[in-house]
Amino acid sequence: MEPFTLRNKQLFNLDLWEQQFPNLIAGFTTKNGGNSKGDYASLNMAFHVNDQKETVIANRKQVAQDLSIPLERWIGAEQTHKVNIEEVTNAQIGMGAKDYESALKDTDGFFTFEKNILLTLCFADCVPLYFIHPATKAIGIAHAGWQGTVKGIAREMMKVFASHNIPAEEILAVIGPSITDRHYIVDDRVINEVEKAVHLKQKPYATVSPGQYSLNLQEINKQILLEAGMMESNIHLTNYCTYQDDAYFFSHRRDKGKTGRMMSYIGWREEEGNENVSER
Repeated sequence: MEPFTLRNKQLFNLDLWEQQFPNLIAGFTTKNGGNSKGDYASLNMAFHVNDQKETVIANRKQVAQDLSIPLERWIGAEQTHKVNIEEVTNAQIGMGAKDYESALKDTDGFFTFEKNILLTLCFADCVPLYFIHPATKAIGIAHAGWQGTVKGIAREMMKVFASHNIPAEEILAVIGPSITDRHYIVDDRVINEVEKAVHLKQKPYATVSPGQYSLNLQEINKQILLEAGMMESNIHLTNYCTYQDDAYFFSHRRDKGKTGRMMSYIGWREEEGNENVSER
């Protein structure tokens, strides 16, 4: 079952979860329906790619209105392809929402129990990972490029959940739109890092020519989650490819490095009259 549904020209909803969990907001933006020009046309969501700051803010405000959660309630990161995960509190609301300078430094994942905060990360081929624990309403999101993948950011997120006494078998995960193995060709250097860092039952790559391999980052992340104790039935993968589905997505590799960024997001709308979950 495809977990994402195209809601409008701007957004893919993570309908698999939004239909199960009232007040959840989760999804992935497209490259369409925004204000950016040229290489960033048109819904670029990232400040760090040399697009006009005011234009990015305008794009973000459009999405905020569509999602019915103010931009002031967003939180963003300075993503560095590592495995640092920030446990978000209300004190950090708004950091990275309207500029890159205030974004949480050296961060590639977010985790929170709080409501009325939108966790956001930016992508243009790397793998977005979504996490939820229905009983406590704990949520998480992670950015897994090849470096973050082989360093084990998926494993680190499972450790964060475990630190709050959340059993691995109760966590749900979705692996979102990213470049797929058919279009992701890497060299021996990357494959050597994969083999050193990740212990997999099956090789997540195939040789396409001497020293060139097609690498499946989605499968590596899935195997890491399984090794960490997640149930296979609780892991869902999208069929969308950021490289191939060029009508919807920017792609760093396809667009030769000069392109915009989509945004993954997850958060809870505040429930009227209900307090935040206290049992953790």
